Amino acid sequence: MTTTTLTAPLTAKARQGNPLARRLLIVAAWLTFALFLLLPLLVVLGEALKQGLGTFFGAIFEADALSALKLTLLAVGISVPLNLVFGVAAAWCVSKYEFTGKSLLVTLIDLPFSVSPVIAGLIYVLLFGAQGFFGEWLGDRDIQIIFALPGIVLATVFVTVPFVARELIPLMQEQGTQEEEAARLLGANGWQMFWHVTLPNIRWGLIYGVVLCTARAMGEFGAVSVVSGHIRGYTNTLPLHVEILYNEYNHVAAFSVASLLLLLALLILLLKQWSESRLQRLKAAAGEE
Repeated sequence: MTTTTLTAPLTAKARQGNPLARRLLIVAAWLTFALFLLLPLLVVLGEALKQGLGTFFGAIFEADALSALKLTLLAVGISVPLNLVFGVAAAWCVSKYEFTGKSLLVTLIDLPFSVSPVIAGLIYVLLFGAQGFFGEWLGDRDIQIIFALPGIVLATVFVTVPFVARELIPLMQEQGTQEEEAARLLGANGWQMFWHVTLPNIRWGLIYGVVLCTARAMGEFGAVSVVSGHIRGYTNTLPLHVEILYNEYNHVAAFSVASLLLLLALLILLLKQWSESRLQRLKAAAGEE
């Protein structure tokens, strides 16, 4: 009889724990979920539909709301691919090579987690605003960054930088470099190594990081609020449009647009759960091997 056979019942018993404590913890978890997550979501939907579907769809398809939706999707569509490229490159460097400044690079990747988004937006204003460090040079060339799409993209990129890289770095470190070295010995070039060896091993982690990055970019408020200028119909993203509607006491329209964000968030959540389950299966398969 093996040690594993003897310890299996003890392990199962330890996982079960005290039945009463387990039930109390489960009830507390569901109550917390209902009170702080489910109830607010129901309030948003209830307020959005308060005056009927006509008012609801009227608020969503209003010109400024559609403009905010297009700007949000455009900012996400630009910032997420940029972070995807940076995240893969950074993860490759950190996990595959030893170089001077490696620890500093990892620290800088985590910097947006510790810097307030408002401060990040202010930094870009001080750099690219009319009175900023590069303001005069940009003005002479009629280049608009602050209070325009480029500023919104820069702010969004900054706050979402860590998500792809931070998901890939531990995954690629765990996988090691043996497969890439074998591919190199067989004559593969750098692109072939990445496309046929590295990418298949990290694809689910990459998708998971992209989903998290998309969710963060879509809901960003602080940094975008500073650099956008709140120009209605031009530089307002969906979160900023919701704020304007609410400040104007147009609560039904505000909650209607917020429900649109909610639906997008739920879609992203489903993608997150799907990619997370595939990633866990991949890690489990790697562990069995």
